[in-house]
Amino acid sequence: MPKEAIVRTIGLKKTFLLGKIPLHVLKGIDIEIYRGEYISIMGPSGSGKTTLFNMIGGLDKPTEGKVYIDEVDIAQLDAYELAWLRCRKIGYIFQTFNLIPVMTALENVMLPMIFGGMENDEAMNKAKGLLETVGLGARLHHKPFELSGGQQQRVAIARALANDPAIILADEPTGNLDLKTGKEIIHLLKEMNKNKEVSIITATHDLKMLDVSDRVIWIRDGMIERIEDRENLQIKVGEVEGEEAG
Repeated sequence: MPKEAIVRTIGLKKTFLLGKIPLHVLKGIDIEIYRGEYISIMGPSGSGKTTLFNMIGGLDKPTEGKVYIDEVDIAQLDAYELAWLRCRKIGYIFQTFNLIPVMTALENVMLPMIFGGMENDEAMNKAKGLLETVGLGARLHHKPFELSGGQQQRVAIARALANDPAIILADEPTGNLDLKTGKEIIHLLKEMNKNKEVSIITATHDLKMLDVSDRVIWIRDGMIERIEDRENLQIKVGEVEGEEAG
């Protein structure tokens, strides 16, 4: 059975203007990401990986080129359709967790479901189940400030899964976590990838991600340097570790 592309980009370019000076951040990116894959986008600071990540997630628009999610050209969607796609097809996890501070863990996970039109009781039961899945069944009524960084990131993972997305986009999901907690989060994401067959795309410079990725897309200077399968990975020491997110 042929692999099914869930994300495709064709000739993707992004230029920002610094005053009157154009800054070419992406210079023509062509990739295919398959359903159920775990992909890490890696590269040094300023390489364009976060910009590429934002294009795939519909958080920013390309200057040139196309992004297809499930064969839908997202540039052709109006604001309402794009919001629907982001709500139903894509779950987001950010380095800074982005939880709503006045809401409990349960309420944070319920929120995307309520936006998606789910009844309150059904949303509550599903959110409880997701929080139990990520190991937070005893923390349902804690607010973010009452949780550790790792626990907050677990809430964010549960929230990302709220509407059964086909894709989870994780931007530096271990960036604010210590080594041990970062490993736990990476393995939790891999479990979700296997058990729910959700495609996971991470923009990261955490080399621990390499252990769980099916493929790694290396970005340098706005272009794809290489794409490697996990078994063929060639890591040069110091290539990405210790560099800031780009």
